[in-house]
Amino acid sequence: MTKSIIDRRTLLKGTALGLGALAAPALISRKALASSGELNFTGWAGYPALAEKVFPAFEAATGIKVNFKELPDQDTMFAEAKVALEAGGIDVIEPTIDRVGAWDSNGLLGAFDESKLAMDNYLPGLADGAAGERSRPGGALKYVPSVWGTESLVVNTTDAKLSSPASLGDLFNPENQAVLRPHSALAAMGRWLDAQGKLPRPWMDGYSDMGAMVELWDIALAEAVKAKGNVVQWWSGENEANAGFTANGATVGLCWDSTGFNLRNDGYAYLAPVEGAFAWHQGFVMMKNAANVEQAHEFVKWVSTAEGAAGWASAFSSNPVGKGAHDLLDPAVAEYYNGTFNDEALSKLWWWPDQSAEFLAKRAEYADKYKAA
Repeated sequence: MTKSIIDRRTLLKGTALGLGALAAPALISRKALASSGELNFTGWAGYPALAEKVFPAFEAATGIKVNFKELPDQDTMFAEAKVALEAGGIDVIEPTIDRVGAWDSNGLLGAFDESKLAMDNYLPGLADGAAGERSRPGGALKYVPSVWGTESLVVNTTDAKLSSPASLGDLFNPENQAVLRPHSALAAMGRWLDAQGKLPRPWMDGYSDMGAMVELWDIALAEAVKAKGNVVQWWSGENEANAGFTANGATVGLCWDSTGFNLRNDGYAYLAPVEGAFAWHQGFVMMKNAANVEQAHEFVKWVSTAEGAAGWASAFSSNPVGKGAHDLLDPAVAEYYNGTFNDEALSKLWWWPDQSAEFLAKRAEYADKYKAA
């Protein structure tokens, strides 16, 4: 990756996550990382490089074996975590930062001991500043970043009917066949309407005020239902998103970075809409009843190193969180991002805001109505 891209990746300046100064990265020797035992980790399905490359590298560096359980989406993870709070079996799990408040309010999370981590390893803006505040519900550190990326337009370069420039509105064009995640599609509709001045108040108001949420999501749902005829597949996890294109002939979709990366050589492109790509910030939380606490800290610390962060980001076809990791990133992933996000596209990233437990429950109702309509 070129230096200009590295500089833009250290950025996050001007985004909703904020920017703060961090010291030089801590140097962690293999001896310092050395441990033993095992870790019960629950994470995302559809990323084989984690089990094939990343976990073996972690075990080689620390002596800790990872027992990996794959789940397709965060709602399933949340349900699994609530069961594990009583039954045990999960030490570390990997939600996004916008869900941390809801997880914590349900009593699921334990606190990390910062003295056992290496917080200086993280790129500016990812574990400090506004993101650092979001990571500390109640004041204790309960979330640390693992990777960040986007949810944007995957398009068939031959058959997709696109605006100029490409827009979130293209997802609802009846001439396209779309693969969509219900709640993301509703948010895309809301943001598209907002950009056109067709909402009674800003779309973001709905994330902090439940009355505004109902007002705005009612409008987005009604408009999305009108356009629902072009949906060929719903997705909730990576495997379903890929199948929407390869098996069901979708010409456009709102999908994660990894979907676009996986299809990049098959006639598909990953584009940032004029309204700005959705951006997500993913990381680790430790269960309140974690059995392997020392191993959990070693795991989190290792993923913050250049080697660990690069491996994690390469597995997700996304962006690393650790300093020095870009130099070790899979070159194909670096080239892929370079082709999608120039400075203008990066400046328009729309970070998922915090979503309370009440908001998430209501959002799920809207997603169900959308699918059932």
